[in-house]
Amino acid sequence: MILFFGTKTGKKQTKTLNTVSCPYCAQKGTLMTVSQSNYVHLFWIPIFKLKTSKFAECSHCKRGFYEEEFTPGMEKGLNR
Repeated sequence: MILFFGTKTGKKQTKTLNTVSCPYCAQKGTLMTVSQSNYVHLFWIPIFKLKTSKFAECSHCKRGFYEEEFTPGMEKGLNR
């Protein structure tokens, strides 16, 4: 019997943080966050989630922020 087992990325979810200002250029409403989950699959059906990656980018200064660099305001705006 052949089992198709592996990992697969889920769909990207984007969210604009309108009330949060960029920590680098201080422009308000320019941050956009992207979160994407990785799943373990069996026969291309997701079984369980391994991890979720989060990233933010300012559309004004083009500065990127990894999840470890998120400010408390960014975390609060992301969880709304």
